[in-house]
Amino acid sequence: MKKLDKLILGSFLGPFLLTFIVVDFILLTVNMLKYFDEIFGKGLSFWIYMELIGYFVISISPMALPLAVLLSSLMTFGNLGEHFELTAIKSSGISLLRALRPIGVFVIILAFGAYLSNNFLVPKVNLKTFSLLYDIRMKSPALDIKAGVFYSGIPGYSIKVNEKVGEFGLKDILIYDHTDGRTGNLNVTLADSGRMEPFFNENYMKLSLYQGQNYKESKPTKGILEKPVEFDRISFDTNEIVFDLNNTFKLNRTAEDAWSTNRSIKNISQIKVGLDSIGTLVNEQLYRNYLDAESIYPFFTKDRKFKPSKKIVERKALDDSIRIEKTNREHAQSDSVEQSKNLALKDTSSILVDKPESRKLGGASDSLITDKKPLAVTKKAPSTDSLFVQPKSRDLEKSENKIARLDTNAKANIKEEVIKITRTAPLTDKERVQIDSLVEHRSYEKNAITMALNNSRNLKNSFNVKMSQIDNYEREYRRYQISWYQKYTQAFACFAMFLIGAPLGAIIKKGGLGMPVLISIIFFIVYYMLTITGEKWAKEGIADPLFGTWFSNLCLLPFGLFFVRQARKDARLFEPDFYLAIWKSIMKHFKVLGSKAH
Repeated sequence: MKKLDKLILGSFLGPFLLTFIVVDFILLTVNMLKYFDEIFGKGLSFWIYMELIGYFVISISPMALPLAVLLSSLMTFGNLGEHFELTAIKSSGISLLRALRPIGVFVIILAFGAYLSNNFLVPKVNLKTFSLLYDIRMKSPALDIKAGVFYSGIPGYSIKVNEKVGEFGLKDILIYDHTDGRTGNLNVTLADSGRMEPFFNENYMKLSLYQGQNYKESKPTKGILEKPVEFDRISFDTNEIVFDLNNTFKLNRTAEDAWSTNRSIKNISQIKVGLDSIGTLVNEQLYRNYLDAESIYPFFTKDRKFKPSKKIVERKALDDSIRIEKTNREHAQSDSVEQSKNLALKDTSSILVDKPESRKLGGASDSLITDKKPLAVTKKAPSTDSLFVQPKSRDLEKSENKIARLDTNAKANIKEEVIKITRTAPLTDKERVQIDSLVEHRSYEKNAITMALNNSRNLKNSFNVKMSQIDNYEREYRRYQISWYQKYTQAFACFAMFLIGAPLGAIIKKGGLGMPVLISIIFFIVYYMLTITGEKWAKEGIADPLFGTWFSNLCLLPFGLFFVRQARKDARLFEPDFYLAIWKSIMKHFKVLGSKAH
């Protein structure tokens, strides 16, 4: 590495680290403010908050990197131009592109590292972030009883204290006990004073009440002749109530497997598996639509079938083959396990048979077996044995018994044959009138119309349900695609911001935190708005997800190339003389056109 490269890269690394920390802190503050009411004030330890902040810092780093690259590159070349170092570099015969090379190589390596972080590190951190944030949200607030306000943080109790004395002292205490699940304030405790203090590593809370009374009313039974309910009143000098805070105020960690379906915790390979699963669901719904429509209209589909498209059929065949292969593998694995178990049982049985004790006692065992009489096996089964003689069916027996009860003419009637005669002559006018009258008088037409309307409504309702399901699947499919492409676009955004920041700093020739910060914020806001717009188009299906995710980079890349071209020509884009010269050239052109017209 040459001295010039070390100079430019050294002047870039310092501002880059500083701006990255500042931008990360700003984005961290914005994200923490969204969950401020849900995560603070719950009595958590300092390290729990530090763990959550650390997860947030890593998860928002992909968004902070492009802005840090933009601001630091703009500041670096702005400082070089302000102190005429960039002019000296150009005067020595080194082009602007050669001066941009060390930072460009560093940004390319940084973009590759950002891609690896987005694909492997950030999904794991997002999993831990969601799990911890959910657990903090579900945790009950810290035990903080305020004077004059009912406190219901302890499940089953509602406590009111008129005055607090010191850290643990209480006065004028009112407690409603709802632990029995009954509606109404049927269990009330009053006390003049009390003391509430934790013990056993704050897992339990002891409430000591002094000089009070407890009122308890039994639940009334419904009925006209009901007896008066029991009412108990107990006076006490000292009463102690112990609350179990272990499950109420402790942070219970949820298993990370509960978030396995979230797309933001998946890498590219897992996202591809999710896309394939969603595509299978969509194709299955489309294929079923044809079968349902065919079953609703059996008359119209009697001679023809509703055939799905070739693409749907091919995907259905592929999914079925994969499903069959998967079941075969599972059966093969289960069979192998059963075979191993059977082999183990055979081995144990052979070991038992091969024992020398069993060999010595072989004669005795044989005698015991031969003492028993052998079973007699007959070749011909008795007629009364129902196992060997096939019984008559119940319907046949019933019909024979019924025929036996009837007279002999019944048998002759049963054996009568039905002779079918096919008619070849056309219908007469009288027969046509009779058929038409049957159709009109028996409301065949009306019934047919009603049936057709019902079938149409059923088909429409089923199609609407299936359409909503397919739309949900396709929306989720597009979101998975967006998560996939974002891992590339967020990394490429670092290089796009470098193409904007470095030549723009060479044009402005202003360092520090004034003009560079303002311009960087403007471009970052534009980049953020374009990113949100493109992703919204992709989610709604207005644009392809690939185009929607790359939309912001495609819009900003021409600006970067334009600034590089202007910086190579030493254009003064931010000076009034530059735009004044352009205006004069435009006016001169119009004057020439006017003179030619005359």
